[in-house]
Amino acid sequence: MMKSHWSRREFLSFMGRTAGATAVALPVMSCSGTDPDAALAGISPVAPGTDDEVVLADGLGYDLLVSWPEQINGKGERFGFNNDYTAFFPIDGNPHDGLLWVNHEEVLSGYFASPGDPEEKSREDVEREVLEVGGSIIRISRQGGRWRLVRNDRFNRRISGATRIPIISEQPIAGSRTAVGTLGNCAGGVTPWQTVLTCEENFHFFYGDVSFDTGERVHEKSRLIGWDRYLYHPPEHYGWVVEVDPFTGAANKLTALGRFAHEGATVTLARDGRAVVYMGDDKTDEHIYKFVGGEPGSLARGALYVADTDQGRWLPLDVAGDTRLQQAFGSQTELLVRTREAAKLVGATPQDRPEDIEIDPQTGAVFISLTKHKERPFGSILKLVEKDGDPSAQEFAASTFLAGGPETGFACPDNLVFDPRGNLWMCTDIASYEINEPPYDSFPSNGLFHIPMSGMHAGVPVQVAYAPPGAELTGPTFSPDGRTLFLSVQHPGENSDSTDALDSHWPDGGDALPRPGVICVSGPLLDQLTAV
Repeated sequence: MMKSHWSRREFLSFMGRTAGATAVALPVMSCSGTDPDAALAGISPVAPGTDDEVVLADGLGYDLLVSWPEQINGKGERFGFNNDYTAFFPIDGNPHDGLLWVNHEEVLSGYFASPGDPEEKSREDVEREVLEVGGSIIRISRQGGRWRLVRNDRFNRRISGATRIPIISEQPIAGSRTAVGTLGNCAGGVTPWQTVLTCEENFHFFYGDVSFDTGERVHEKSRLIGWDRYLYHPPEHYGWVVEVDPFTGAANKLTALGRFAHEGATVTLARDGRAVVYMGDDKTDEHIYKFVGGEPGSLARGALYVADTDQGRWLPLDVAGDTRLQQAFGSQTELLVRTREAAKLVGATPQDRPEDIEIDPQTGAVFISLTKHKERPFGSILKLVEKDGDPSAQEFAASTFLAGGPETGFACPDNLVFDPRGNLWMCTDIASYEINEPPYDSFPSNGLFHIPMSGMHAGVPVQVAYAPPGAELTGPTFSPDGRTLFLSVQHPGENSDSTDALDSHWPDGGDALPRPGVICVSGPLLDQLTAV
């Protein structure tokens, strides 16, 4: 494990090597880290590699905070699998004591079922898997310079694929106002009233989906994970944004925000105090959405829009105000269940797999990761500027902020986060089976990048970490003081041929089974770049 604590001598030595550097005076450099000005900027870029470790730039180290399958409370609930998005909630305003929400996106064949083939799973296999997705709420505290899990704390709990969750909707969904579980939880967001929004992305992997091509509801079975072999839950109960109170565990599925492969849900406030939520549908040629709440402090009702980035317009998805939508859908609830169809009917612009979205705290500009398209395999980051700087505006200007590729040193941008000083950080997500393969020959691993937003090198990505084989780094969240970056290490060893031929043993090393977990990145370089 990398060094995570620094003596005074080491700290002074590091700062001496980078004397005169500032957080924004970053060099134009490739990901290879050969630029001679790199040391003057305080960053020695990481060259992407294949080490079975989280490899960090000089001046950074990490501690492992929690990993699957650690027990988190006295009820025997355990930290879930394939951790993704994270969000930190201070307790009583204490920046060193709080609750960490962690998404759990999916399961991997062979970990919980033997064999892992969906067609050969037993009911017991599926029932074990159901408990591994959703989210974990854990109390963490900084003690002696390290963040630690507070085991068996009264706040520690799981929201899983078996948790019964109310559906907030004008009409029942598939005959019910309650769903069983949340799943496919990818990225998310935090509301101004301190709840977490956890987003159901690839929901069709679990219970399949429904098709209305013939005018009738047809249930298309899942083949990837295959829970519907034993459990029947309507596919329409999944693919939503789920709001969770981290202090009570109370959860609701918010149908007004639409149903699709939600990557995340990033929240800001309109000038009149209503919440505005930006969302991406993580599938090729799908769309970017915006939701404007109907009243301050609530996301239960409001107006849903989809982006026409060619014309710079937000197109309303309102069955009452559009004859095209009236002819296709019997109610607004039906439209929301079939959001993708509605978006195409009104002429939304197809996108290159829109994933995470973040808002520049300095300018209010909206940054959107477009991970990739078969015609644009390296992806890009799109920038939207709302008219008059108002998040509830109907018009915007769109432009490409950064394009991926060997020239810029990154490919397939995914999770984004702004640090307390207003600079952007980015994680990449090249599929594990495509890493180091054409056209990603120069990308042997997924990485973490720092992107300054001001100064002479504004907009230049600098790689500061790479993930173990088969893994991606996800869910970046900064502690309130900027001295810690919470980061998920998701699906290490995912591309292994079998559990007998593993390409990663992170975090334990040796011949151990790889395990996803959350790490705490810190060190003098992070202090220099982000601490406030």
